[in-house]
Amino acid sequence: MRRSPAVRGAVLTAITVTVTLCATPAAVPAQARPGPRPLGPENCADTGCHFDVPPGTYDVTVRLGAATDSRTAITGETRRSLLPETAVAAGARVTRSFTVNVRTPEGEPTGPAGTPGLDLALGGSAPALAGIRVTPARHARQIILIGDSTVCDQPAAPYSGWGQQLPQYLRAGLSVADYADSGESTVSYLADPRLWDTVRPLIQPGDLVLVQLAHNDKTTDEATYRANLETMVAGVRAQGGEPVLVTPIVRRWFNADGTLDNGTALLVNGLGVDLPAVVWSVAAAEHVPLIDLTARTKALVESLGVEGSKAIYLYDEKRDNTHTSVHGATVFAGLVRDALAAGHLVPEGRVRRG
Repeated sequence: MRRSPAVRGAVLTAITVTVTLCATPAAVPAQARPGPRPLGPENCADTGCHFDVPPGTYDVTVRLGAATDSRTAITGETRRSLLPETAVAAGARVTRSFTVNVRTPEGEPTGPAGTPGLDLALGGSAPALAGIRVTPARHARQIILIGDSTVCDQPAAPYSGWGQQLPQYLRAGLSVADYADSGESTVSYLADPRLWDTVRPLIQPGDLVLVQLAHNDKTTDEATYRANLETMVAGVRAQGGEPVLVTPIVRRWFNADGTLDNGTALLVNGLGVDLPAVVWSVAAAEHVPLIDLTARTKALVESLGVEGSKAIYLYDEKRDNTHTSVHGATVFAGLVRDALAAGHLVPEGRVRRG
């Protein structure tokens, strides 16, 4: 990224950037480890920062604030929301931290490779970055997402998956590795070597693996759908991970009475298979934690009504009642955050509220 003259302006004030590129303790003896390598303010411009780091998980600590009132949000990589808009009073400074996953491809697993390294973009109504420090995460727990287009890191506006918005709800120490991919069913996710066969070996002991696949299982029979979910549960456990089954978000398909009590909205497929019910059944049989996102999103969408719920989806932009806007994905990600905290699947101290 070419250095901007605005580096010396109000957006970036007294910035200090440090990135540690040393190997892990297991690979390098203590006496041979290099120290932090200062990269300097040339890594940031008025709109963001680029760090030339290899794939991995990184802790990012930022200082926000300026001489005037500021409001700063941070996104990274493929449009992931990493830090919600944060207000800082004039003359004050606040410190915030988050953990980010850097991978190739950086977005959908079957998509383009993206830009090497870590890219962060500054947003908000009045962004002001006063300092930043990036270091390899040594003890972060990973939340891996397996899903479809309603979950994935969507490459372009106006689309957004709820997994793309989930990181902003988590504090440092929890990273989100979103391996959801557009158009995938349980059948295709298991069959494509770029998906299940690639993701499964990446699961580390203690990782939380959320699986939401149903929207594209339109012609999958019940026995196959059940077996596919069981295969994923067993595969996650074999790696030492903790599987969590997630029922799919509802489609915005209202009845005349203002409810979503129909097969289209509630993901009953073309063969008459009630897909969320099968997810429930597998979770119970395999003793797997379950997030009933179908019920949570149904309650929310019905409460908003026919008109109010349009903003959650891409109805106005695309006449799309399945895929979510950035706003809708953010709201749905909040429901996932609440479920993770309520089920004690993540420590309360790692969850960002408000």
